[in-house]
Amino acid sequence: MFPFTHRHLLGIANLSEHDIAFLLDKADEAVHISRQRHKKTSTLKGLTQINLFFEPSTRTQSSFELAGKRLGADVMNMSVASSSVSKGETLVDTAMTLNAMRPDILVVRHGSAGAAALLAQKVACSVINAGDGAHEHPTQALLDALTIRRARGRIARLVVTICGDILHSRVARSNILLLNAMGARVRVVAPATLLPTGIERMGVEVFDRLEDGLADADVVMMLRLQRERMAGAFVPSVREYFQRFGLDARRLKAAKPDALVMHPGPMNRGVEIASEVADGPSSVIEEQVEMGVAVRMAVMEALALPQNAEATP
Repeated sequence: MFPFTHRHLLGIANLSEHDIAFLLDKADEAVHISRQRHKKTSTLKGLTQINLFFEPSTRTQSSFELAGKRLGADVMNMSVASSSVSKGETLVDTAMTLNAMRPDILVVRHGSAGAAALLAQKVACSVINAGDGAHEHPTQALLDALTIRRARGRIARLVVTICGDILHSRVARSNILLLNAMGARVRVVAPATLLPTGIERMGVEVFDRLEDGLADADVVMMLRLQRERMAGAFVPSVREYFQRFGLDARRLKAAKPDALVMHPGPMNRGVEIASEVADGPSSVIEEQVEMGVAVRMAVMEALALPQNAEATP
């Protein structure tokens, strides 16, 4: 089996096709463990995992917490809102404080791009990026890939359409990097105001009509409108956005009959996706949640492997 030699997981951009396949294979094993009656292992017994979330995220944080506990780690959730960070402590100060506690794995979510990478330079343990600004969200891309691979048996040569707020989405960026690395054909659909400048250079096909972008797609990945990150009026109105870019049963017919419908959550029903689709037979959104625990188990186990003791980032 191909060894995973990275000390941290800061983004998909740092991973090779072999790295990604290794993590997905290990996550497949974790799915089996999670579906057993007795789910706990001793893989990370004696190791300490700290979840440091500067942004609220019930789904991701609980997924990491459950993953760590199933592997036997001692898990601590650090409440940033009530910590000294809210009193003016810098990220570097926080890193030094946490490092003195001698954790083995630090899971970080932060609103600024590069925050996880900065912490990785300041602590002695492995760092996992659970989302940094609009930069990357590597475990989300991995769980999406695992969901696709388990449903279709492969990722290579599949047509994957990503629709929505591409500009502010770290999920979109990490998925584009991973899907391209694994040989998929990636499309993005969004109004011009929600597309990054030069997005074509990431190896994607760009569409401004949802029906065109969905044509013969194998996978449809809808993204949430991230209004909390918008400093201006990026769309005329929520109602008009749904009329043009919302996924409903009629528009889904443009994709392949067996197309998968995905969403990283939380969903804005009636904004980017209709309930009839989110809860319909094409939806694998619940499977994504299950795969999230498995992928995070796989990542933490991979980072804790003995050969990573002297590994490079």
